[in-house]
Amino acid sequence: MTTARQEPAQTAGERAMLEGWLDYHRRTLAWKCEGLTDEQLRTASVPPSELSLMGLVRHMAEVERAWFRKVLVGDDPGLIYCTEEDPDGEFHLTGADTWQEAYGTWQAEITAARRIAAGFGLDDLSKGRSRFTDEPFSLRWIYTHMIEEYARHNGHADLVRERIDGATGD
Repeated sequence: MTTARQEPAQTAGERAMLEGWLDYHRRTLAWKCEGLTDEQLRTASVPPSELSLMGLVRHMAEVERAWFRKVLVGDDPGLIYCTEEDPDGEFHLTGADTWQEAYGTWQAEITAARRIAAGFGLDDLSKGRSRFTDEPFSLRWIYTHMIEEYARHNGHADLVRERIDGATGD
């Protein structure tokens, strides 16, 4: 299977453009994980970093949940992989962790994020507030931040994947 990725139209409206780029980056992370075994996906291939492709997917599930459920609508469904004792738990994998579970959880969070965001305008403000400024966030800001978050981690995924099997690509 090859993950289909398509950049948004160059003349798309603002919302379609933001959603298009966010989906493009979501698909890029999935593409970076294609064709690998669970063991390879759990491999932290760039020591001393603990980053692995599966860990990045689990991290992005946490990020999707935090920004759309907790910040945007003020729901607190709790963390998925992280705990107070292990705040980076999404990156601490064991042999029992599977791609099927990580991917399924990530996709469920993406589905929830899309559903939640559909009820907001770009200028609508979040119920959650910045821990730094105590100001709310607009959906536009959240979309822009999510694009940045995925783009940064997709760069990490590029390096991790290349170290695993030599695969490269944009």
